[in-house]
Amino acid sequence: MSTPIEEYAAVGDTETVALISRRGSVDWLCLPRFDSPSSFTALLGTPDHGRWLIGPVDEATSTRSYRDDTFILETTHRTATGAVKVTDLMPLGDGRADLIRVVEGLEGEVEMEHEWIVRPNYGRTRPWVAHSPGHVRDHDVITAIAGNDMLVLRGSRLPHADEGHHYDRWTVRAGERYNFSTTWFASHKPIPPPLDIDARIRVTYERSMEWASQCTYEGPYRDEVVRSLLTLRLLTDTRRGGIVAAPTTSLPEDFGGVRNWDYRYCWLRDASLTLESLLKSGYIGATRLWRDWLVRAIAGDPEDMQIMYAVDGGRYLPERELDHLPGYANSRPVRVGNGAVDQKQTDVLGEVMIALEDARAQGLEESDQSWAIQRALVNNLAEHWDQADHGLWEIRGPRRHFTHSRVMVWAAFDRAIRAVEVHGYEGDLELWRDLRERVRADILDRGWNEEKQTFTQHYDTDEVDASLLLIPMVGFLPPEDPRVLGTIAAIERDLMRDGFLLRYRTESGIDGLAGDEHPFLACSWWLVSAYALTGQTEKGHALMRRLVSLLNDVGLIAEEYDVHADHQVGNFPQAFSHLTLIGAAYALRDADAAVERGTEPDTETIATPIHPVEDD
Repeated sequence: MSTPIEEYAAVGDTETVALISRRGSVDWLCLPRFDSPSSFTALLGTPDHGRWLIGPVDEATSTRSYRDDTFILETTHRTATGAVKVTDLMPLGDGRADLIRVVEGLEGEVEMEHEWIVRPNYGRTRPWVAHSPGHVRDHDVITAIAGNDMLVLRGSRLPHADEGHHYDRWTVRAGERYNFSTTWFASHKPIPPPLDIDARIRVTYERSMEWASQCTYEGPYRDEVVRSLLTLRLLTDTRRGGIVAAPTTSLPEDFGGVRNWDYRYCWLRDASLTLESLLKSGYIGATRLWRDWLVRAIAGDPEDMQIMYAVDGGRYLPERELDHLPGYANSRPVRVGNGAVDQKQTDVLGEVMIALEDARAQGLEESDQSWAIQRALVNNLAEHWDQADHGLWEIRGPRRHFTHSRVMVWAAFDRAIRAVEVHGYEGDLELWRDLRERVRADILDRGWNEEKQTFTQHYDTDEVDASLLLIPMVGFLPPEDPRVLGTIAAIERDLMRDGFLLRYRTESGIDGLAGDEHPFLACSWWLVSAYALTGQTEKGHALMRRLVSLLNDVGLIAEEYDVHADHQVGNFPQAFSHLTLIGAAYALRDADAAVERGTEPDTETIATPIHPVEDD
């Protein structure tokens, strides 16, 4: 049986992430990058597909938390005979790919087990494993080599070979400490020297705490906001600048179903919305890093701009299926790569322009190249803004004229106009003004259903879509507009399931896929923001409390939630969910302040909620 998704915690070095179960099993780790093939793949299969387990042999009560505002994970296992603490982390800032695990005896004695099964290439390859002489300061080490991948296990006590894996059982007594580390490196290079583990823990702690201390947010749900900001940092490749949607692939939207997608890439939409949250919380430097990544990634003909890229800006992301893996909870196919890379999504440039306008407003100056690329992209949009597309949910059915896509086209022209009018950059001002009005008229004419008193998912349906909640948040219409209020009411009526929102009704057949999905958590956080904007603060806080109660014990959340089974669903941790949590907290804070002042909320300061990348 698959370990429940909420039973995992994440540790990472801002280039990749490991998922560790409460029992102490590293079941997912791609090395050395987010989008590298995994070396531990039990998450999508069995232990034989690779894992690194360090945990108690006997039944234990296990509690865990992150050390203050860091991703240093501390788990305490209590058995009938004693207690141990296991500390897990991936060190920051050492330019390596290391996973450190420290076992300390707290009380009595606890029998522990240690299993190290390395299976590179998504669990497919059985490496050559050997005991080898270590570095000059080492005892012996265990190495596993397959092609370019080589992993080395160091430790106070090494496991022994046992039919294709390495295993050990030993007793940890109070006061004893055992250090372990796994390091990835390219196999043509020499084995890296051993780590000074205490020093790496100290540096990682100090860097994480210093970063967290820059957060400017003060308001309700601050602990959840800070942990979400830290999660966004965890998903940001701080060497290259790319921001991934999640560190996992193929965690299903429907257990046993086919809605299984690879999120280990950099969607321009998600990254833009990540930046909006970071900017509002005081992190301007992150914007510069990503903007420079963006300029490199999309440089070239505007017609060639993709919706997503690899973390290094690479463009080739072919989708394929891994038939050797049974999938999480028998959910197949397991996919790597993402076929949506070739889709047309007209909304993407709107999110990019909103984020970069926010950055300009906070004093981040454009380089000549960055503004030139934005201007070229906006002018290219001017030539095809009225074409049908696949929409933000990456519909795999026919292209449609999605209302949300049109709203974001309007936002792209609007923010480009602001760049000229407010910041003094050169641009085709009259053309952009004319197009902004034409797009607005088109939306109000074709995207509004007078009979149902709501905006619609696309121009040829009376169905609604949760993305319509963004209409007031991007400034297209004021929150008090009756059309906004009517749309919120229609979404509540048609998309609410068990107290949370769906993205859309899958039974409409719009997405071209079999099966169903659970409430998409970001949509409910959008609804919180919409409640706040429209003065419905009691409803907003009530829904916010229900949502934050779904976070797991270390403050992480996946993409969707199965209310009946009480389980998280989908890729994890999901940037989109954490982004919209942050936006909702800001919206409620500002709405509460407006109530106290007796005024309307300032829509300019309310965080623009954030979209996903994925129905796909």
